[in-house]
Amino acid sequence: MNNDQLNGLIALKAVAEKKNFTVAAESLKISPSAISQNIKQLESRLGVALLSRTTRSVSLSEAGEKFLNRANPAIDQILSALNEVSTYGQNPSGTLRINLPRVIYKNCAEPLISSFRNKYPEINVELFFEDQQSEIFERGFDAGIRLSDILAKDVIAIKISGPVKFVTVAAPQYLKKHGIPKHPKDLLQHHCIVSRLGEQRLYERWEFEHKNKEFAVQVKGSLILNDFNYAIDSAMKGHGITYTTKDAVKDEIAANKLKILLADFAPTSTGFYLYYPSSSQVLPKLRAFIDHTRNFLKKSS
Repeated sequence: MNNDQLNGLIALKAVAEKKNFTVAAESLKISPSAISQNIKQLESRLGVALLSRTTRSVSLSEAGEKFLNRANPAIDQILSALNEVSTYGQNPSGTLRINLPRVIYKNCAEPLISSFRNKYPEINVELFFEDQQSEIFERGFDAGIRLSDILAKDVIAIKISGPVKFVTVAAPQYLKKHGIPKHPKDLLQHHCIVSRLGEQRLYERWEFEHKNKEFAVQVKGSLILNDFNYAIDSAMKGHGITYTTKDAVKDEIAANKLKILLADFAPTSTGFYLYYPSSSQVLPKLRAFIDHTRNFLKKSS
């Protein structure tokens, strides 16, 4: 269906309801000549008169009445869809879909999301926890949260956290039984709990830093999990050493359930960023979240 046909259908419906070209034109905010032309083009395409016109009145012809009876439900659905979509350009509404890693939620994202939902209860928020890097916008997400190190160049990013320190941790009972590693290379002699990012990638190349020099150790995972939180939980149970952010285990460290290892070798990332496409139109729901994020960060600083 082209635009002329759609305009003709909408014009025909309006004239049938108002029984007057001028009143129908006013309801559609177009001129009477334009509404007449739209209907004539539709009649020409169908090869039949849809209206009976006189100098004093206008009404549906027999063919027009039969046609509109069949077409009316579809026209109503189209008009409803057009009206619903038009509100996206006016008021924040709909579902905001955000893709983020599990490890950041409790200490960073949750307070921000909770504050946003209190301010915009009409916006539904869907959080999809995913640790690996992926093409989230092609999958229908509005925004994502990731470390700066893996962000693509064609996105707009807003820093939402301070520097992130990565640490190796283990439970006291594990260290008592297996000893404490003094250098990252000693990890090769230990049971390491490794996380899987997606179906293909293992997060087994643990990065370290010492005296401004960066290096990595390819550990051997004696236990592999596809969830960072369960990796932390397994470390607390004494199953081995795992690698995570310091913020993710700060409560466990304070409670002496985990101990930081190799502190002199702990690397630091610049932080987590909220990011969204630079090439697409920002819908009101996303604009509201971006503005709220900036205000939230100002109040928190």
